[in-house]
This record gives sequence, structure tokens and C-alpha cells, in this order.
Amino acid sequence: MALISCIESTAAYFRLSPSDGPCSALKSIGAMANIDLPKSATGETVPGGLNLTTSTRPTSQLAVLFADVVGSTRLYENFGDDQAKQMIDECLVAMDLVVKQYGGRVIKTIGDEIMCVLPSADNGCLAATDIHHKIMALPMVSKVKRSVRVGFHFGPVIEENNDVFGDTVNVAARMAGLAKGMQIITTGATVACLSPMLRLSTRNIAALSVKGKGDDVDVSEVIWQGGEELTMSTSSIALNVKAVTLLLEHATQSWELDHGSVVLGRDGQCNIVISDRNASRQHARIERRRDKFFLVDQSTNGTFVSIPNEPEVVLRREELMLRGTGRIGFGHSVDLADTETVTFTVRG
Repeated sequence: MALISCIESTAAYFRLSPSDGPCSALKSIGAMANIDLPKSATGETVPGGLNLTTSTRPTSQLAVLFADVVGSTRLYENFGDDQAKQMIDECLVAMDLVVKQYGGRVIKTIGDEIMCVLPSADNGCLAATDIHHKIMALPMVSKVKRSVRVGFHFGPVIEENNDVFGDTVNVAARMAGLAKGMQIITTGATVACLSPMLRLSTRNIAALSVKGKGDDVDVSEVIWQGGEELTMSTSSIALNVKAVTLLLEHATQSWELDHGSVVLGRDGQCNIVISDRNASRQHARIERRRDKFFLVDQSTNGTFVSIPNEPEVVLRREELMLRGTGRIGFGHSVDLADTETVTFTVRG
């Protein structure tokens, strides 16, 4: 309860102070966040996530926050379109008011979700906390209580045409994707930017693999309520990550991957260089997310995956979780004569 008092007292201070300045899980969040893989001047993904072009657009340090209403699909099923939309709109209005209270602005709203920016890590943390309190205070409808999940991250963003872009936006969206109902998830880097009092209201969960990031990201939860309910909510994300590795074999070479990602393609800078003319320069990538490995196609001709005793799968700008052992073909079936393939084996 002392931690909650810290948050409430700090929130009260911010309410009386002038603003610091103007300002299924990832499907819509990804669209709101403008998430895109880094591109080179030719429009292809650059190995290792490096961007060969230099941006001259101005950057700002902002907290980017995503929040969405939990179980909106069920609301539409149970209450019908009109009443469900009204219930969700009430949540969106409440969240918008909180964001403005802490000196921020809503960048966009899609369906039951908002993306917004706030001037500091503290303002982001306090806004996230107050959003939960405001939603909990809304009256129940037919004994149904509404809730939201929130993720935010503080860092540099590019501001353009009343929108924001950059890695900070992508990471914030990933944090929202990790959050469960009635949770606030942020990064260890953001926690380090909080004032000492607010830092006491957080606890580290784990270093997790996050889609699109080469290294594990320290993930933390903001504690905004007490009791067993919080403990249950936290345990749902703080899962033990299994020790798994991925063995990749190509021609006479082999690689063992236990974290991060690799890029496969014809470009000489790829981690695994494919000579097949049907392969794109950066044809595909394999990345670890928590205790799983995913193959992501980013090619022109598609990526073919063959697993014993199963039909061959063709990925076209899609992704597939790798399991067991199998072969990967680039631009055509692995069963064609003299096809260049990469063999994979998931261990653990």
C-alpha cells in the first residue's frame, strides 16, 4: 500500500503542476505504431536491422503509450453493436482526458485502442496509472466491468505531420502486446528515467525476446494496485523462458542460435548467404521470441518450408514458428532437384 500511496501523492503533485510541455494482441497496435522493418535505399530490409539512410528529421524525447480495451470482441457479442460501441467510446473518452491532464496528446485512435505521447517518463507512468483508475471507476453494465491494458516506453521519436515514428514507438507497441488486462508494462530503460518515487512503484519481470529486437529487452511492470489480484496478473506474464537453441545447417557450415536473429539471402552481408537466383537479397529472417523461433518471409518469390510427414508450407510475407526439424527453400520447393536449402533443428 505504501507504493500505491507514492503513486497517488506524486499524481496529485503533477495534477497541480503546469504541464511539462505540449504534447487476438498486436494486430491493431502494430498498425497504429507504424511498425516497419528498417529499409535500405533499395527498399529491402538491411541485415542486422541497420538503416543505411540518415534521417535529418527532428527528434524529441517522449513517452509513447498504447492502451486498449480488453475483451472488446466479447462486448460486441454480448451487448450488440450500439451498446458495445458506447461502452468502448466511454473508455476512449476517459483515456483521452487523462492523457491531456498529463500534458500529452492522442496521436490516433483505431477501434478500441489509443496511441498517445506524453512529455516525460513520469507523465507516461502517471497517465497509465490514472487511466486504469478512471476505467475502473466507470459503472458496470449488466455486471460487466471494463478494463484496459497499457504499455509505454520513453525515448527519441521523429515527429512529423502530427504523428510519431521510430524505434520508441515500436517498443511501446510491443510492451502493450505483452500486457494483460489491468496491467501496465514498460521497459527497464524507461524505469531508469523515472523519478525515484515512481521507480519504487515498479518491479522487474524478466529480460524477454521482443519481436524485431536483436537483444533481449528488460521488461517491468508498474504497480498501481495492491492485493492478490495484482500478483495473479503479474504471474501470467512472468513465465519461465525455456532454454532452447536453433541449429541451422547450410552446405558445409552450421550455426547455433540461442538469441537474437539471423538474415538469410543473396546479399553478401546476410548472416547466411544463399546463392540461388530465386532468392531475394534479404530473403527471410529467423528471430527468437521468448522460447520460440520464427521464420519471417520478406521475399519476392516466397519461402518454402518442409517438415517431415507434413505438407510443404509456402510463406509469402508471412511467418511460421519453427518446430522439430525441417528444410527451408528460397523461391521454390525444397523437393526440386539441386535446390539450395537450409536445414533447421529446434532443440530444447
